[in-house]
Amino acid sequence: MSTSEATAVLVTGGAGYIGSHTCKALRRAGFAPIVYDDLSRGNPEAVKWGELVVGDLADRALLRRTLARHHPAAVIHFAAFTDVGESNENPALYHRNNVGGTAELLSAMHDCGVRHIVFSSSCAVYGVPRAVPIDESSPVDPLNPYGATKLLCERMLRDCAVSTLTYMALRYFNAAGADPDGEIGECHVPETHAIPLLLDAAAGDLEAFTIFGDDYPTADGTCIRDYIHVADLADAHVGALRDLLAGGGSAALNIGTGRGWSVRELIEIARKVTDRSIPIRVGARRPGDPPSLVSNPALARKRLAWSPQHADIAQQIAHAWAWRQNGRRAFKRA
Repeated sequence: MSTSEATAVLVTGGAGYIGSHTCKALRRAGFAPIVYDDLSRGNPEAVKWGELVVGDLADRALLRRTLARHHPAAVIHFAAFTDVGESNENPALYHRNNVGGTAELLSAMHDCGVRHIVFSSSCAVYGVPRAVPIDESSPVDPLNPYGATKLLCERMLRDCAVSTLTYMALRYFNAAGADPDGEIGECHVPETHAIPLLLDAAAGDLEAFTIFGDDYPTADGTCIRDYIHVADLADAHVGALRDLLAGGGSAALNIGTGRGWSVRELIEIARKVTDRSIPIRVGARRPGDPPSLVSNPALARKRLAWSPQHADIAQQIAHAWAWRQNGRRAFKRA
């Protein structure tokens, strides 16, 4: 299918880590992704599978012109700030960008007649869960401003769905790994995610990997997280898009593997995968870090006919290591 014949999908934040992998999955599935990104935190080098429109969601005129020009069947909305620590330090920035940007997008979609949206939400909406694994019926009580902004956006979507909008809010757990083909991967400046920081320490570019707290109520005292391969996450977005376009109703779904790994387990696996020593230090807990976040992804598996193909944490780290060794230099931010 040619680009001109493919169904257009606007991907906000499509130059980012998860957004760029989703654009590759969209193209592979026969869609035509149109990336809308201000490049403040994305990489133009990651936009390989569709047109790039450089713009901010606050630019009402440009956003509406883009929607009117491409007539997308749906929007996949990634554009947001995602650093929990930064959100604690500057909550207003996160509310203005994440909540305000989503409000502008939904308004533009309404004006331009675009009725479907897949939203990049987060397990951060749950806060400290009452039970693990976490299903979608678990109470939502975010611990940090980042999670609070994601929950507010979900509530906006729910309000808009009273009329003609349908949405899928994907509450995903910890994105990890890199494109198995090595074309794109993770590259944040500054880096805050555990696996790339571990690999920086393995490569000697970081003096030591810091464990933020080793006194949590877990088996080894360190936080436990559910790591979902970014390629599996991208496929879940395509599945959600297809579901909405086929007439599916609005929903919020967990996207994870259902298996948790502690920080100390992650360190040992990274040492084996890289065959490198990884120096560590123990620091204080970070505000807003729950002890354990592990998904129950049963609803997404059923609704989207989806299951993770790269659930093995060693494989996720291996793909990230290969990208760090061979591909990341292609990104100017590396």
